Amino acid sequence: MTHPTLVVIDPVTAGSRRPIAQRLRRHDPTVPVVRADDAGITRGDGVFESLPVVHGHPHALDAHLARLQHSAAQLDLPELDLTAIDAAVQYAIELHEHSELLVKIVVTRGVDHNPTAWVHASTAPDYTSQQREGVRAVTLDRGYRSDIARTSPWLLAGAKTLSYAIHTAALREAGRRGADEVIFVSTDGFVLEGPTSSVIARFGQVCATPATDQGILAGTTQITAREVFASHGYDTVERPIPRDTLDRCDGLWLVSSGRKAVPVVELDGRPLPVDRILTDLLLRGLTDATDAASPLWGRLGLIPRSATSPTRSVPSKTHLTACPTHHTHR
Repeated sequence: MTHPTLVVIDPVTAGSRRPIAQRLRRHDPTVPVVRADDAGITRGDGVFESLPVVHGHPHALDAHLARLQHSAAQLDLPELDLTAIDAAVQYAIELHEHSELLVKIVVTRGVDHNPTAWVHASTAPDYTSQQREGVRAVTLDRGYRSDIARTSPWLLAGAKTLSYAIHTAALREAGRRGADEVIFVSTDGFVLEGPTSSVIARFGQVCATPATDQGILAGTTQITAREVFASHGYDTVERPIPRDTLDRCDGLWLVSSGRKAVPVVELDGRPLPVDRILTDLLLRGLTDATDAASPLWGRLGLIPRSATSPTRSVPSKTHLTACPTHHTHR
């Protein structure tokens, strides 16, 4: 059995004078990493990011870190040290025995406003079946207008927070309706996003994504997907998409870091056209769009062992000593 890896970042806030290597510690993933009164547990008060790792390389790490910082700012969390988080991501990847992973970065408000942060790396789930066979989706009213980000910024629309109870409730409702997935729509009739995905619709030669000023998450995968579509001659646009236009689309996908892209084969009980060739091109493009290995180990003065795989280096024993396995609560 393959075990996940876990790296705690303490402190995670910007301005710390401690060397980054001393702020990262390997933690036993089977032992709790937060206190029972941590605000991330008691209130869902925190932010997170998930990103795939392909051949040992994290995908779009800079974009995920930028979005993490933006979400933290929306929650009035302290400024995060993105360099330290970058290092923790690389360390968690190097510690894992596999090179195809799903990495999750979590930052909570912690206790007494001292944030708790960690990076968790686990074997990537296999979504091949959904990618090939597609999913059935239903549209559900999200309960607010498409201009919520402008009228009610305190509702944190567009922030990637730990509060996912509504999203999981929506997916359970989809199951009760005989579907696999949900596409949220606004009360004024515009397509928004899925509980854990972004929406892309093809209308002829145009591939459209909902405008992010409608209070939805700025999906990192959908940005890459638009680049893939453009490379194959399609025009791409970000704009409001009325719900009723989806019934006339030539293809519909849900894209996310973990699943990459899955075609929607049925929407609200109505079959949709599926472009298998374009779906395969999209999946291939998203898989190939990986970041180069981060040079952060070198910047920290940590020398990787040269006897390892050319695509994945392992921190030296010096680094492992600076980041020991931790078996107790913070």
